Amino acid sequence: MDREKDGKKFIELAEKRVRRALKDIKLIGNLSNRSNYSYTDEDAKKINRALQNAVNEVKARFERKGEEEEIEFKL
Repeated sequence: MDREKDGKKFIELAEKRVRRALKDIKLIGNLSNRSNYSYTDEDAKKINRALQNAVNEVKARFERKGEEEEIEFKL
């Protein structure tokens, strides 16, 4: 692909993926409703830590120009 097509594809995918990620983050936030769900403070901390680590990894990958590191999550 030429640079112009690469840039357009980047914008297309970035907008789609970021919208999806933001929607999913909002859905994760809905889990905080204690009238619908039961969880411990430690569960909440693990979720927050996993999300923060994922954001930090995205930042680092843009700084490293795309090298990937595996991210895993379990409660």
